[in-house]
Amino acid sequence: MSPWQSIPRSFRRHPVRPPDSGIARRKSIWERLHLDPWLLLMLLVLMAGGLLVLYSASGQRIESVIAQASRFGIALAGMFVLAQLNPSTFLRWAPLAYGVGLAMLLAVEIAGDIGMGAKRWLEIPGVIRFQPSEMMKLGVPLMVAAYLNRCQLPPRFRDIAVCAVIIGVPVVLTAIQPDLGTSLLMAAAATLVVLLAGLSWRLIAFVAALVAAGMPILWMNMHNYQRQRVLTFLDPDSDPLGSGWNIIQSTTAIGSGGVWGKGWLEGTQSQLEFLPERHTDFIIAVLGEEFGLVGMLVLLVLYTLIVSRGLWLAAGSQDTFGRLFAGSIILTFFIYVFVNVGMVSGILPVVGVPLPLVSYGGTSSVTLLAGFGILMSIHAHRRLLSR
Repeated sequence: MSPWQSIPRSFRRHPVRPPDSGIARRKSIWERLHLDPWLLLMLLVLMAGGLLVLYSASGQRIESVIAQASRFGIALAGMFVLAQLNPSTFLRWAPLAYGVGLAMLLAVEIAGDIGMGAKRWLEIPGVIRFQPSEMMKLGVPLMVAAYLNRCQLPPRFRDIAVCAVIIGVPVVLTAIQPDLGTSLLMAAAATLVVLLAGLSWRLIAFVAALVAAGMPILWMNMHNYQRQRVLTFLDPDSDPLGSGWNIIQSTTAIGSGGVWGKGWLEGTQSQLEFLPERHTDFIIAVLGEEFGLVGMLVLLVLYTLIVSRGLWLAAGSQDTFGRLFAGSIILTFFIYVFVNVGMVSGILPVVGVPLPLVSYGGTSSVTLLAGFGILMSIHAHRRLLSR
């Protein structure tokens, strides 16, 4: 009889573990820094590729690349700082952050800086110029998650009504700037928190019916250029030299790239300046023309991996606030990508949504990486939280 056979079956099924030696597992450097190495690596690869495309899209202006790289540096520093904070800090400061954000949106309405026909920016002369509505893309879902954290889930109708007010006020203040794209993304980010809290399909259908019924009212209150964007989406060739120019040129650029593209810095639509806003909202058309279908697939796969990793981190949260807010952060990132790609390829109306961490812009990059910092914080501190 072998030694193994001499052991009773009960012990075979439930082997006795050796006593704890008292030596704790040594934490890796990433755990001590509260960073997720895989997510960080993918974000760095995305930003590096974005700088490469930006150099071409900006007309080979190295100044634009340096400016964007410096913004990435600031955004990464902010991400690192936020990752060190305990999620309870975000929960505690949510009302103040929301209130300050509302005050800044009101300040934009009163004394905002006008650019490109819209009043969206606040400027401290010689210091900084920023867009408060971008920050509220985090502030509004943060406040909704903090409120629902104190409620019984799934939320009751009264709680949903309170959330609607929390969402509605900053969305309206942003829409009247006018900035329809940002207001819709802000509303989507906060609405995702409510959906993640658990709603019955009946209630979802009821809200969807209300939204559909309110579409005529929304249409009547839209600015002329916003209505024109919707009409152009339905028929871009109706005004090929006017409102349809952006979509026609972007789809032409993407299509002309073929499978392998024309080569870096060799795009005709972008380098000859046929493509408008090529370094911001339509930068993916530059990538499609110069790197072709293969380049666009690589970018989309990278985005998919980032979203998948973010969802995995969010799913590990052990408290209500963490699950709701972390889930909203990564799903909102997915919506950014979906809307921008759909807008440039002509399957969605043009709403002015940048391509995350690729398009030129400072406030958007800081906001996005701040969200990822909070996501890493929620994952790193998940065992320290209690509902």
